[in-house]
Amino acid sequence: MTVRHTPRERLSLERRTIEVIPDAERHGTPRSQFTLWFGANMQITAIVDGALSVVFGADALWAIPALLIGNVLGGIVMALHSAQGPRLGVPQMISSRAQFGVHGAVLPLLLVILMYLGFAATGSVLAGQAMSELLHIDDARIGILVFGVLTAVVAVTGYRLIHAAGRVATVAGVLGLGYLLVRVFTQYDVGAHVGNKGFETATFLLAVGLGAGWQLTFGPYVADYSRYLPRDTSTRATFWSTFAGSVIGSQWAMTLGALTAAVAGKAFLTDQVGFLGDLAGPAALAFLVYLVIVVGKLTVNCLNAYGGFMSILTTVTAFDGRSRISTTARAAYIVGFTTVSVGIALAASADFLNNFKNFVLLILMVFTPWSAINLVDYYLVSRERVDVPALYDPAGRYGRWNVTALTCYVVGVAVQIPFLATKLYTGAITKKLDGADISWIVGLAVTAALYWIWVRRTADPPAETVRPVADTDDGDRSAAPVA
Repeated sequence: MTVRHTPRERLSLERRTIEVIPDAERHGTPRSQFTLWFGANMQITAIVDGALSVVFGADALWAIPALLIGNVLGGIVMALHSAQGPRLGVPQMISSRAQFGVHGAVLPLLLVILMYLGFAATGSVLAGQAMSELLHIDDARIGILVFGVLTAVVAVTGYRLIHAAGRVATVAGVLGLGYLLVRVFTQYDVGAHVGNKGFETATFLLAVGLGAGWQLTFGPYVADYSRYLPRDTSTRATFWSTFAGSVIGSQWAMTLGALTAAVAGKAFLTDQVGFLGDLAGPAALAFLVYLVIVVGKLTVNCLNAYGGFMSILTTVTAFDGRSRISTTARAAYIVGFTTVSVGIALAASADFLNNFKNFVLLILMVFTPWSAINLVDYYLVSRERVDVPALYDPAGRYGRWNVTALTCYVVGVAVQIPFLATKLYTGAITKKLDGADISWIVGLAVTAALYWIWVRRTADPPAETVRPVADTDDGDRSAAPVA
């Protein structure tokens, strides 16, 4: 049953954190997942991600379909994570305790927190530049600080306001990025800059990896935003709404990025935000484009701050046994996370594009095995049957540490090393492949196969999903199976 909320309720502070969302508080439809993920992807960092494929050697004619392949493949994995939200009603990294153990899930969690900080910081750099243009301030650092305050306010308010920001970003993104795409074709001879290079396997696979990596990085927190949906929400509807929003939004932005990098060259490389403002034309339209950039980045940066807070809390509570904290403590976590990300943004290197590419590929390396283990276990081994109360109990069904999952995870990361192609390290096999990076494909396949073979005969999932019967403010919980 869908619950409707008044405007005042939509702006009220969220009180739930990592605990199970009771059925009485479930609300919304899968459509909300489309607007959230479409809006979160129609933003400048996705434009930069698409531009990287051209900056590092691919012709836009080949980069755009390669990015689409990566977005589709990564989007399938990402949306499969999202589909777990309504069924379980818990944050994504809490559900990973079913695979790694209550304490064991902390290992990938620490990497997740670093990922959130990295994306929040890089996003703040670009959004801060746009904010400075809006405010007519020469010092971009002030823009970064103002943007950080906005991020903290929305993230502290929580789930409903974040979804509202996604709806606004959807409309703003369609209008703003649609207009910029038209301007690229009207201001430049696109045909003269596209199709000048032949197909190159290495750069094509780099573009596929950039698209896939972009999508896979949403995996550790995508269910955080579907967990409030009613428990009887169609799994397929959740999957397709999330998949369509994320893939269409990201591909639109990345296509704009690839074409812009192709026609503009160094003019775009030195000042991505400023170039898009100039591309918009008259000052009034440039102002609106800067506003679109801020709105899009605000949506996704709130996801990073909210997800970072949830991951930190999941890590801490794995050892102290809590499943909820006070509203004040919740706000303090989010403000603290945002402060650190802003500090990183203020100290960011000038070599933004190269560092961002290596950051995305490194994150892809460490999260591909996690996704493989989570999805194989949930859909193939446990067949969507989870003992939800045991996710909070180190002495329960899932225990403290799952050596099998942790071993598979480490193997999944290690097996990718010979296939890496980054600034810091190029694997031996990658050199023989002329620099083509297929590490994420190897990591996904090897981890999934190893975990499936190892676990399928020893797994002990419940006969039916077990969920809390009662979820009251005093923490009283009892459990019963549910079909």
